[in-house]
Amino acid sequence: MIRVALVGYGKMGRQVEAKIKESGNIECVGIVAPSMTKTLDELMAEIDVIIDFSHPDNLRMIGEYAKAKDLPVVIATTGYDETQIGYINDLSKSVPVVYAANFSLGVTVMTKIASQLGELLSGDFDIEIIETHHNQKLDAPSGTAKMLLEAVDPNEEYSRVYGREGDSKRKREIGIHAIRGGNIAGKHTVLFAGEDETLEITHTATSKQIFANGAIKAAIFAIGKPPGLYNMNHVLFKGEE
Repeated sequence: MIRVALVGYGKMGRQVEAKIKESGNIECVGIVAPSMTKTLDELMAEIDVIIDFSHPDNLRMIGEYAKAKDLPVVIATTGYDETQIGYINDLSKSVPVVYAANFSLGVTVMTKIASQLGELLSGDFDIEIIETHHNQKLDAPSGTAKMLLEAVDPNEEYSRVYGREGDSKRKREIGIHAIRGGNIAGKHTVLFAGEDETLEITHTATSKQIFANGAIKAAIFAIGKPPGLYNMNHVLFKGEE
């Protein structure tokens, strides 16, 4: 039986817990949240892996505990600044860390396809990225949009335009657009627009359950892995980056 410590008990944390209860080979042995246990040190349980769906402020608490106990970590929280991302990179030198902007299996495949299309079409097609989320989402553009941007332009050969206004003519750029409204779980589109033809790839999330499913899959993957920084490509494609 795989023993999971869950950090965060918002909408995503609750969905992770519910999914774990449905599984036969994994259990949640403790939850860290403001209204519950405050830190991982307070959990009186044996732990095999940590899943984090909480807030960037918890990162150091999670990382120091993981290093002290030699535990793998699945980091599904978004909104980190550059210093915190550096800390995640440093943490991965000590323990296995699965870190991704989006834990959906479908988005993982979409990102891989977007990378291939970017390599094939970028010289002849304009590229735009459009993401849509619920009206409570704090960060814009989404972490997934940034991940798709990195996939289509890994060497930063294009300038980034976040939203578009004014009178300037399009340059060698990629536009990134964020839409917020209602309770939309998440929709991401990468548009390739060429002469007399367009190609779009779109992923639509109909609920947040897909992220819980992916995080649990990542947790199972991380157990027994050597220290390193892993992403959902490693989880889904068995070692590919």
